[in-house]
Amino acid sequence: MPAQFVKFYQTGTFTAGNRLLTIEDRSVQSNPTRSNALTSGHRACRGCGEALGARYALDAAMKAAGGKLIVSNATGCLEVFSTPFPETSWRIAWMHSLFGNSAAIATGIAAAYKAKGRPDIRVVAQGGDGGTTDIGLGCLSGMFERNDDVLYICYDNEAYMNTGVQRSSATPPAARTATTPAIGEHPGHEFGHGKSVPLIAMAHRIPYVATASVAELRDLEFKVEKAIAIHGARYIHIHVPCPLGWGSEPADTIRVARLAVETGLFPLFEAEFGTVTERMRIRRATPVAEYLKLQRRFAHLFAANADPGSIAAIQKIADRNIQDFGLSA
Repeated sequence: MPAQFVKFYQTGTFTAGNRLLTIEDRSVQSNPTRSNALTSGHRACRGCGEALGARYALDAAMKAAGGKLIVSNATGCLEVFSTPFPETSWRIAWMHSLFGNSAAIATGIAAAYKAKGRPDIRVVAQGGDGGTTDIGLGCLSGMFERNDDVLYICYDNEAYMNTGVQRSSATPPAARTATTPAIGEHPGHEFGHGKSVPLIAMAHRIPYVATASVAELRDLEFKVEKAIAIHGARYIHIHVPCPLGWGSEPADTIRVARLAVETGLFPLFEAEFGTVTERMRIRRATPVAEYLKLQRRFAHLFAANADPGSIAAIQKIADRNIQDFGLSA
């Protein structure tokens, strides 16, 4: 991942330590000429990871596409807080789709511009984990299977946050949600459930699949810009903490996202045609307890009568990710 060699920088100042970064090394967000695709006036919660992820991703996409970008947006938190009728916080060509057909709408847009001989118009579909891993998986798989010229971006906050924090197939084990309460012999979400859409996308052997995090801004921007330059079906899965649903402090959004990466619970990697080509290595893996204890959805795991086996089982998941994706430095 060539975007990673600059580790310490301040967005907006163009500096790393006391060294002025070259224009090529600056992030899109630190550039005052960015498109500001998602602007002020939206109604996201304080510390919303999804609002950050969407702004980072689409500003990078607009830069890579030279402003020639059309976006299809599934129903969900991102759509609800950004476009309360008749208002909008989007400064791009943006279309609202149903919960499950954002990929199909984007496919139609791409086909229309192909018929018009306009391959320069780039198309992005986006949705949350509910609209992607659950409701929209059929349309998404069809987009992958046909290798349609669309970049799909999933903003994964690990539950149906907009409708009351119900579990989705991206909800991690042991997490408390409205439909997986912290009661009974095994409180929280059951182990052994869920799915990995990045791995499902890789199984379709599409040109490009990547995972990203709001904690690694330059890596996220690099992957979006790379994906925009590729033709065919592409998929980026972005981890976006939700302070409301996770019970974390709004000021800790980036800290929580970074710990998810540093524990190995959310591996960052790239894959081309079904094969992992790059990954962000972890120099010293952080115990998963450091990540879990910042979120009230896991508070029951630290109660006086809690079964220590649950944290140990989550640690095994992280350790397996580190092994399977070759994350050790």
